[in-house]
Amino acid sequence: MVDKAVAVVGSRASSGYGEHVAGEFAYGLALAGMTVVSGAAYGIDGAAHRGALGAGGLTIAVLACGADQAYPAGHQGLLVKVAREGLIVSEYPPGVMPARHRFLTRNRLIAALGGGTVVVEAGKRSGAKNTAAITLALGRPLMVVPGPVTSASSVGCHELLRDGRAVSVSSVAEVVESVGRFGDDLATEPAEKESDLGAPQGEAMRVYEALGKRNGVSDEVVSVESGVPLERVRALLPELELAGLALQVDEGWQKLELS
Repeated sequence: MVDKAVAVVGSRASSGYGEHVAGEFAYGLALAGMTVVSGAAYGIDGAAHRGALGAGGLTIAVLACGADQAYPAGHQGLLVKVAREGLIVSEYPPGVMPARHRFLTRNRLIAALGGGTVVVEAGKRSGAKNTAAITLALGRPLMVVPGPVTSASSVGCHELLRDGRAVSVSSVAEVVESVGRFGDDLATEPAEKESDLGAPQGEAMRVYEALGKRNGVSDEVVSVESGVPLERVRALLPELELAGLALQVDEGWQKLELS
C-alpha cells in the first residue's frame, strides 16, 4: 500500500480553491495507482481522502489519537469509509484522545509513509509546514501548489517556494514524476490540448454539453444535468479547461465552442 504513496496535506482553514485542488489531485493520484496519505483533519486533508475514495483508490488516514476515536467528530462517516476501503494508522493505543502535541507528532508518520509530500495550502503558521520540514529532513520530495498571492491560506506555500525548499506542481503528472522511479513516470505535455484532443468523448462530452453557453454553472448543476457523479465532474472540468473547451468564471464553468 505504501510502495507508491504520496502525502497530501494542507490547512484546516482551507479555501474552496484549495479543497478543489486537493480533491482533484487525490482523485488523479488514485487513478494512477498511488496511495494518498493524509491526516483526516477538516479542510485539505478531508478533501484529499474523499478524492482518493471517489476514484476507488487507496487512502491512509494518520490520526493524532487512538484508532478507535472518530476525530474530528464531523469526519466520523469519512473515517468509516477510510477504514473500510483503506487504512487508519495511529501510534497511540485505543482510548487515547487527541492533544495538540500529538498532531505535530503524527506529522512524522504522514511524511514517512509518503514517497513525497504535496502541500496544497498552508498559512504562515500552518501545521502543514511542520510536515514539510519533516519531509525535507527525510530527504524526500517536497511539492507545493501555488495559490493566489492575495490568499492567506497560501502564504506558507509561497514561502517554501521562495526559499527554494520545494518545487511547484500544477498537475497530477508532475506529482507522479517527482515521486516516481528515476527514468519512469516522467510528466509529458498534456494530451488534452485542443489541437490533439478534438471533440470530448463519453462522460467528458456529457459534462461539456451541460456547461452554460453564456453564463457559468456550478459543478453541482453540471453533475445533475449530465448525470455524471460530482467527483468525476470535478475531475473532468479542469481537463476540459486545459483543452480549451471550458472556462472557469465567477459563476462557475462556461462552455467554449469547439473549433
